[in-house]
Amino acid sequence: MRLSAWRVALRIARRDALRAKGRSALVVAMVALPVLGVSGADVVFRSAELDPVERVVRTMGQSDAEIHLLDRGAVLLQAPDPEEDMHYEAPGETKQEDGQPKYTPEQRRSLDTEPAELIRQLLPAGATLIPARQGPYTSTSTAEGLLSVQIFEADLTDPVWKGRINVVEGRAPSAGHEVAVTRDFLDRSGLKLGDKTSPRGLEATPYTITAVAEYPGELKATGLVARPGALIDPLDKLPGADRAKGRIPGEGETNRWLVKLAAGTAVDWPKVTEFNKYGLTVASRSVMLDPPPRSEVPLYQQRSGDRGSGSYFDKTSVVILATVVGMALLEIVLLAGPAFAVGARRSRRQLGLLAAGGGDRANVRGVVLGGGIVLGITGAAVGLAVGVGLVALLRTQTEEFAGKRFGHFDLQPVDLLGILAIGLVTGLLAAVVPAVQASRQDVVAALTGRDSLKPPNRKLAVLGLLMLAGGAALALVGATSGIGSRSMSVLGGSVIAELGMVALTPYLVGLFGRLGRWLPLGPRLALRDSVRHRGRTAPAVAAVMAAVAGSVAVGIYTASSDEQQRREYSAAGPANAVILASGWGAAADGKMLPQLRGAVQNNIPALGTRADVQKAGYKDDCSVHGGNCGYVSTALPPERRCPLYDQDVDQVSEAEATRLRREDERCKGSVSYRSSPFSDLTVGDGTLLHHLYGVGDPAGGQALAAGKVVVFDPRYVKDGKVLLELTEPMDPAAMKPGAKHEPVRHQVAVDAELVTAGVPISGGQAVMSPQTAQRLGLTLSDAGSVWLPGSAPSDGAEQKANGAIAKLADGTQFQIERGYQSESDLVTLALSGFAGLVALGAAGIATGLAAADSQRDLTTLAAVGAAPRIRRTLSGFQCGVIAAMGALLGVVAGVVPAVALRKVEGIAIGHPGATPEELADRSVIVFPWLNVGVTVVVLPLLAVALAALLTRSRISLLRRSV
Repeated sequence: MRLSAWRVALRIARRDALRAKGRSALVVAMVALPVLGVSGADVVFRSAELDPVERVVRTMGQSDAEIHLLDRGAVLLQAPDPEEDMHYEAPGETKQEDGQPKYTPEQRRSLDTEPAELIRQLLPAGATLIPARQGPYTSTSTAEGLLSVQIFEADLTDPVWKGRINVVEGRAPSAGHEVAVTRDFLDRSGLKLGDKTSPRGLEATPYTITAVAEYPGELKATGLVARPGALIDPLDKLPGADRAKGRIPGEGETNRWLVKLAAGTAVDWPKVTEFNKYGLTVASRSVMLDPPPRSEVPLYQQRSGDRGSGSYFDKTSVVILATVVGMALLEIVLLAGPAFAVGARRSRRQLGLLAAGGGDRANVRGVVLGGGIVLGITGAAVGLAVGVGLVALLRTQTEEFAGKRFGHFDLQPVDLLGILAIGLVTGLLAAVVPAVQASRQDVVAALTGRDSLKPPNRKLAVLGLLMLAGGAALALVGATSGIGSRSMSVLGGSVIAELGMVALTPYLVGLFGRLGRWLPLGPRLALRDSVRHRGRTAPAVAAVMAAVAGSVAVGIYTASSDEQQRREYSAAGPANAVILASGWGAAADGKMLPQLRGAVQNNIPALGTRADVQKAGYKDDCSVHGGNCGYVSTALPPERRCPLYDQDVDQVSEAEATRLRREDERCKGSVSYRSSPFSDLTVGDGTLLHHLYGVGDPAGGQALAAGKVVVFDPRYVKDGKVLLELTEPMDPAAMKPGAKHEPVRHQVAVDAELVTAGVPISGGQAVMSPQTAQRLGLTLSDAGSVWLPGSAPSDGAEQKANGAIAKLADGTQFQIERGYQSESDLVTLALSGFAGLVALGAAGIATGLAAADSQRDLTTLAAVGAAPRIRRTLSGFQCGVIAAMGALLGVVAGVVPAVALRKVEGIAIGHPGATPEELADRSVIVFPWLNVGVTVVVLPLLAVALAALLTRSRISLLRRSV
């Protein structure tokens, strides 16, 4: 077609779109919805992606550089922006000679020189260091109790922090006992500006809240910002806690500095690489704004020799996203097709006049395709405008949900034009089939209103069958064997299979027609009418099929994922068990457990007996010294232990480790942990065995009383004994920088009793009595309690208990074991309902078209004495027939993408040494038969009822065409 012919076609299409506003609005909405989602996501992604200047400000504020000490004596390679990539070699990995590490001069200097002094020596003259000191998590008072917070020290009156930490409300702290807090702290604590908060141990000297501080890259942080030296040092000096000794190395110490350089100086790339030799990473303003060529970055040269495990497009998340997006666009094309078919049928006489006036088939096709262009562009423009507008309107809420501020509101013209093109292509594709059908209609039949009936094309049916089989094979084989790109295999195979089903539809409609001989008059007339007019029936059936296929695919996928999660679910205890543990927050030392137990017992009635839980330590108390205390665990006998766990894993090649996991039975399977908040080795009595492990045999309690350790896994018992591994605490003061430290371990054999638990348990979980622990010289500390009521506590009682606990301390672990709780049922139901609505809409459109085409038949029926309700009955069954055929075909079409995606996930989650049971669980396929049955049976019945109710009984007699 020439350009002038396209202008005429587009003008006619625009006029038709304005004339049929309802149908046009439907197509515009279907095109606009995906464009809205894609455009909104694009604007959010682009706006959240910082440009170099914004990244520099968020990293180092207004300073010239940020220096971070990872480890004294380490050797590093970094990208120009160290947050993007780095390679780290700990000093303990240094090659040794004669039993001594062979350090480089830079490593030796790093080990022997204080970090701040070393940095000053390396920086240009006149540089100023500003410590960025981050303290440990601690608990501070709130309106109702205690809240765990992260401590940071900075002088927020200094503009150097602007951009990294911003004061958004109030005034920056200017005195020693003033702090700024994050918005999340205020929301959770119930405090406000001007109130006081007291960190635990410093109750005598509370701190006044003067400002709200914001980390632009971490909006959900819960923290306090104090002036330098005002909070971390007082916490270190608390009597009795011995915090400095028990702290993990580096915690609370200054290991980050902001740098302000003298005028005319800079930290360039050679200086950055020099810092790396001393175990220091540098984020330099000048380097990040003007990065060096990749050829000058040692890290990139090292990475260029590495081979990735596969293409980006083979990643599981990308495969799933590509398949979902591609199938969604195909569904839109198929759903919008009937609307264009309706328009073409309604404009049949107009198109016939165009052909009679000298227009060729290309002109007729151009008019219908012009409708696709007009409505596609309109839908894309509407979706684009609404998507961008919503992001602009909800920018603050979007930032808070994502947990970080946008750099700037970024609109990329190329991206937006591409999104507009998606809408245009979607509209064009939806109009292709109706355009071809309209161009092939007989001119005389179009002018007189008669239909030209043609038998189904057998070649097209054979092609559709081949596409269905080939597409299904491509998707399933590509998902499991990795032929080519998995994304393209799964997406392409799913699309080809569904298009093959679409191509089969006219032939299958004819096969459905053979059922008419066994149906009553109304359904028989409707079915034969649908078969006779395949041109209008096939697009409607394809539309219903698309909606149902999407619903079935998502239903199979969610039901299968739900079954996988159900199989992998690990219960914390027997059904209805009420579990309270000290957790990691303010009550981590167990001293608040009496109050917490009271909160539970006062709010949940009929709890029954209580079983208290203690944890065992070795030579020290974990509740005081955190990760540096001694601990106790069970150990497998040496001959039953995987060799990988008896040697330095770093010294074993990846190939050898993979071989062992696949071939050595001791290394097969993954270690499974219960969701119990307690350690594997708990200390208690027979009541604890019953309440937490579901042990009903009194032999377990008798074994505890006799001084034995109760074990649940037979692999851990040998000759009636179990090995306990005692790990001594490590003294941080004795740890030399750069040296490799291994804790001292002892093993002791203790009499054991093998007991069968009432809940699934794997691994070396065991129980001992307090008397046995004391006999072995172990330390004991309070860990929590367990109740086992006869019936599950109500949701209201659980909420009251949670509220009472939250007022006392955060970080406390409280849960009620209610078994696996599926969340997919509601999702599947919602998707089924949505698919049903779309299918009813598609069937309704086709029914309206059929009703218009059937006026002559209805007039003939009325002339021979048919009852007035025949119109209502016929319309109802016409809609039901289309819905039934589409639902049946949709069930078949929806299986392929769902099964392929589950296979992709199963392969991605698998690991060397996985057992057949694990692999089966991770790729299990479950068909939601109830939802499928409702879709196949209820949807057609509902379509019949709605169409019958919404159709008038009165038949208008028409002049018959000659």
